[in-house]
Amino acid sequence: MAERSAAIVGLGMTELGKVYSRTAAQFAGDAVRLAVADAGLELGDVDGLLTSAGVSGGVGLALQRDLGLRDLRLLSEMQSYGSTAGQMVQYASLAIAAGMAETVACVFADAPLRQDTSTGAAYGARGAVGWRGLLGAAGIRDTNSLYALAAQRHMDTYGTTNDQLGHIAVGQRAWAELNPQAQMRTPMTLEDYHASRWIVEPFHLFDCCLVSNGGIAVIVTSAERAASLARPPVHVLGWGQAHPGHAQRRHEDFGLVSGAARSGPAALAMAGLTVDDVDVAELYDCYTFTVLITLEDYGFCPKGEGGRFVADGTLGPDGKLKVNTGGGQLSSSYMWGMTPLSEAILQARGEAGERQVDRHDVVLVSGNGGVLDHHSTLVLSPHGPAGRSSS
Repeated sequence: MAERSAAIVGLGMTELGKVYSRTAAQFAGDAVRLAVADAGLELGDVDGLLTSAGVSGGVGLALQRDLGLRDLRLLSEMQSYGSTAGQMVQYASLAIAAGMAETVACVFADAPLRQDTSTGAAYGARGAVGWRGLLGAAGIRDTNSLYALAAQRHMDTYGTTNDQLGHIAVGQRAWAELNPQAQMRTPMTLEDYHASRWIVEPFHLFDCCLVSNGGIAVIVTSAERAASLARPPVHVLGWGQAHPGHAQRRHEDFGLVSGAARSGPAALAMAGLTVDDVDVAELYDCYTFTVLITLEDYGFCPKGEGGRFVADGTLGPDGKLKVNTGGGQLSSSYMWGMTPLSEAILQARGEAGERQVDRHDVVLVSGNGGVLDHHSTLVLSPHGPAGRSSS
């Protein structure tokens, strides 16, 4: 651990989902204000700001002016897609450890949904040139198609089935039923999963994440300062990043191994822990397949065994492993890496309501960006390094 460790002391979540008439920048500003208030701080206490925008853009350096923040010592826009949230917490922690800043706000917001426009249109295919243009000419026109290729390769190599992916969707929906903020709370069976329409084979509708408007922010400060603030601190025990550099041409590992295989062990080693110590896993789930490959790459099961692992009563509120306890991006809301991070904070604090798990000393958080291109991992705990080792 760094000599001056960091903790998350504030969480701000706007209304999420089909929320219209607000821009991404407005969501971002509201999220930061909520997070600062949650920490028992004032906006003037913030001396660092890290921002990240979704597909609608509009969240950047100008947020400092929108919030009236003066004399910041750290200010930057970040973008590694779904892995950015974990990276923002990492860089905020490093800045605090180095004395570069004392209190850093990290925020993501997006507003791709438009009233009277289909949800699919928000993330529809966009123009492309070069290699991506050739992929488009071959019918691979969007992110769904690229992830479908990755999943199909895993299925062809290891025998993974749609039934097994469906267990992930069903398990997370069961968690979402306990989350009053989740967008999708209607009970789902495996039969419902199979009956949902195809998006692109092998993905059904319920294999794919939601699309949401809203914003989420967290406040990171030193562990020393956290001890005197309003909310229970969530200590940042470890972190890791990995960026495999897939060319999406002839990369032998695409669809078989993700960056989680490197960032996960790095984060756990920094925390002095192993995957066996993890009580709760909040995994990036833009697709059911992303959960499966991340479980394998973190070492919860052997490579190629992810399908059998998730179909063996592992997931859901009664499962052996507590995964995506708020319903995740598949059933709760899609705020990129802030969805798993915010649920991890609530669980670590013991404030997740009806879905709170009994053991929450070690919470593992993953982020995934691009098409398995970027990965981040955080290890969080309600206990600081010394407290955790003695608990």
